Amino acid sequence: MSAEQQGVDQQGLDQLGVNTIRTLAIDAVQRANSGHPGAPLGMAPMGYVLWQKFLHHNPKNPEWAGRDRFVLSAGHASMLIYSLLHLTGYDMPLEDLKNFRQWGSKTPGHPEFFHTKGLDATTGPLGQGAAMTVGMAMAEHHLAAQYNREGFPVFDNYVYSILGDGDLQEGVNHEAASLAGHLKLGKLIWLHDDNQVQLDTATFEAVNEDTAERYRAYGWEVLRVQDGNNLAEIENAIRQAQTNKDQPTLIQVRTVIGFGSPRAGTSKAHGEPLGEEGVRETKAALGWEYPPFTVPDEVRAHMDATERGAQWEADWQAMMERYRAEYPELGAEVMALLERKLPANLAEALPSYEVGGKAIATRNASGEVINALAKVVPGLMGGSADLSGSTKTTIKDGGVLAPGHYQGRNIYFGVREFGMACAANGLALYGGPRPLVGTFLVFADYLKPAFRLSAIQMQPVTYVLTHDSIGLGEDGPTHQPIEQLAMLRAVPGAHVIRPADANETAAAWQMALEYGKGPTALALSRQDLPVLPRNHAGVKKGAYVIRETEGAQVILIASGSEVSLALDAAEALAGEGISARVVSMPCMEVFREQDASYKASVLTPGVKRVAIEAASKQPWYEWVGQDGAVIGMDTFGASAPAKVLFEKFGFSVPNVVKVVKSIL
Repeated sequence: MSAEQQGVDQQGLDQLGVNTIRTLAIDAVQRANSGHPGAPLGMAPMGYVLWQKFLHHNPKNPEWAGRDRFVLSAGHASMLIYSLLHLTGYDMPLEDLKNFRQWGSKTPGHPEFFHTKGLDATTGPLGQGAAMTVGMAMAEHHLAAQYNREGFPVFDNYVYSILGDGDLQEGVNHEAASLAGHLKLGKLIWLHDDNQVQLDTATFEAVNEDTAERYRAYGWEVLRVQDGNNLAEIENAIRQAQTNKDQPTLIQVRTVIGFGSPRAGTSKAHGEPLGEEGVRETKAALGWEYPPFTVPDEVRAHMDATERGAQWEADWQAMMERYRAEYPELGAEVMALLERKLPANLAEALPSYEVGGKAIATRNASGEVINALAKVVPGLMGGSADLSGSTKTTIKDGGVLAPGHYQGRNIYFGVREFGMACAANGLALYGGPRPLVGTFLVFADYLKPAFRLSAIQMQPVTYVLTHDSIGLGEDGPTHQPIEQLAMLRAVPGAHVIRPADANETAAAWQMALEYGKGPTALALSRQDLPVLPRNHAGVKKGAYVIRETEGAQVILIASGSEVSLALDAAEALAGEGISARVVSMPCMEVFREQDASYKASVLTPGVKRVAIEAASKQPWYEWVGQDGAVIGMDTFGASAPAKVLFEKFGFSVPNVVKVVKSIL
């Protein structure tokens, strides 16, 4: 066979592979009678080229640390990646493609990390997938700077994302792209599915910006593929992007949504099945004559990546063995990072505070704990949304992660709360870093969607949320959180800890690092709080008795700064002949998980309860019942000194006594 014939045969095989991806996608959507067929039909060529020509991965070990990362930010096109997983040899049987969007299948409507092996992130909320790849690229650069040695590129991979017009329009895209360009994150490559169509209409009806110039202004390299069906053009663009180690790259690929279908190039191709007749017409246009869900034998053999993936990992593992032999301490540290192992002396590293000592704001105590932990937890890193001086998130002597100096552990995220939290998810998903991010609690509103994805993906990101109540004082209601604690507590799988003092703060940080199934939000005070008796074990159970009394007539339950108020109120009640137990409840979620006997020992059934927290009352009714009371906030705050605000809004000993008497 001549070289020319071989080239023609290869082109035919490549095209057959592309059309296999396309037809698997439309067959699955049609069978489910639900889904998004248009994007996979247009994206299939770039997905094929990327996975067949560039992506280093091992289908038999999807968690191999040395792999490239790929995130389908346009998560509605999930059948694109499910088809690729099936064709390249992952544990993705054809039966799961046939059960797309059905109960128990590995093919949910949008890609779900931890649910489907081979995914590097959960996507669907537009903008967040690509934004998380910024964190992944930051992790790769940071770990490479920290641990790579000459001849040992332990961390050396590319991070790719395919994203659509909707991704580009989301505000978080602007935050993330700006940050990536500033940090000069080469080896970060985004492929834009530039089909000029979105769900409602053509894109020109909603946006007329010059996307390429916007990205160039951010500091990105921008490349153009004019024909999204030209595999060679796509390949050349990715190869060029790979050579740029000093800039992230956006490759704009002009595609046709719903390519080959009767709805091609229209919004109608976006979010509903093509219909049986539409599927037939599409396959005819593609020259596809196989039955539904067919993978031609030659395509299956050609696209299977198990052999080359196993070799890539074997080469990397052999290098790691040599690395560990030559650099045993670094090697041990790298393995501990990748396995998320915490040091055995974690508790011993925590600072301890003496009762009666100087009062200290829990944000300040948190800063001290962070720096103590940073000495024994090498992966601890992160930063704040331009508030590190206020949130106390700086790791002293940790350096700053900056262009050309990626070994730094402190990150200046700028006023980009949402982008910051997405990047933190990416740092965690990459494996190795234990990210922390900080801002004021009230600005959790800006990062809530990423906090939710931290929980869905079960990523241990620690959110340091300071200025946690009306105790913020004079900055007024725009900066005083009221409903934010209730909002965060409503997120399944998340832990929200509001410590009462410096000792509880130290325990809270240990809990955050030890919790591997989701994020932790630490709600911390701006104002100084007295140091209370240390009860590390009680804090780690979510709630504990901090003041006991015989024959308690009432139980006062509080969190954060209001625990001290509850203790003072208990003393005042005792002076009036009313015995009150005081319970500190720093974490409702953890306390809820305790066994019934422990919960009964803390909140004795039949004893009336009053909860006290300078925030929305809603979460506390679970604990006080119908015959209890909650002292909380029903309104926004006000601008005045903190002491005045607490008095005016009822967080005072006389008011607590009054409320207790009213329910007894």
